[in-house]
Amino acid sequence: MIKRFLLLLSIPLFFSSCEVMSQLPKVQVPGAPVTEAEAGQGIKEALGQGLTRAVLNLNKTDGFFGNQFYKLLLPPEVQKVESTMRRIGLGKTVDKAILQINRGAEDAVGFATPIFIDAIKQMSIRDAINIIRGPKDGATNYFREKTTAALVQAFTPVVKNSLDKVEATKYYGDLVNTYNSFPTTRNKVNPDLTAYVVEKATAALFDQIAKEELEIRENPIKRTTEILKKVFGAVWN
Repeated sequence: MIKRFLLLLSIPLFFSSCEVMSQLPKVQVPGAPVTEAEAGQGIKEALGQGLTRAVLNLNKTDGFFGNQFYKLLLPPEVQKVESTMRRIGLGKTVDKAILQINRGAEDAVGFATPIFIDAIKQMSIRDAINIIRGPKDGATNYFREKTTAALVQAFTPVVKNSLDKVEATKYYGDLVNTYNSFPTTRNKVNPDLTAYVVEKATAALFDQIAKEELEIRENPIKRTTEILKKVFGAVWN
C-alpha cells in the first residue's frame, strides 16, 4: 500500500516535467496564446491529478463500503434470493459477504495506477487538443477507450487475490453454496465473484475520473498549477 501511495504522489511531479515543444504552432485565445504543446501538458496534468484523486478516494477503507453511490451489493442473481437467506437465519453471513466484497474492491483499485500512467504517457498532442476542444467528459471518454481492456485484464487476477485476501471469496462462496444446497433450489447461482467486482470497480474509477475532470474544467480553484490555469482558463475555438 505504501509503495502504491508513493507512486501516486509522484504522478503530478512526472507530468510537470513533460516536454514543451516550442516550435509547434500556437493557438490564439483571449489573453496569452496557448501552444499545442502546453495544451498537451495541461491535459496530461489534469488527467494525472484526476486519476490520483480518483484512486485515492476508492483505495481506502470504506472507499466503496462507506459510499452509498459505489457500495457493492450482492450480484443481481444473488440479490433475488437474499431475502430468503436472511429469513432462514443467514443474515450475518450475507452482511459479512457484502462487507468483504467491498473490501476486496477497495484493495484492488490501487493497482490501476500503472495502467493509467501508461495511457497518459502514450497520449499524443493531437489527442490532447481534441480532448480540450471536446465535451466536458472528453478526457474520461478517451481514458475509458484506451484503458478498459487493460484494466479488466490486470484487475482480474488482482481482484481475485484481493477477494481471497479479505476472505470475500470464502464468505460469498459459503453463502452461495448454502443456497445451492437447498432441495428447493432449481437455478444454481455461480459462486464466482471476480468478474462482477472487476466490472463494478472499473465503473467506479471512471465515474470518479469524470467528476474530477468536470471539476477542473469548471472550477478555477481546482486548477492547481500555472499550466492548468492557462489551458483550462482559455476559450478554445
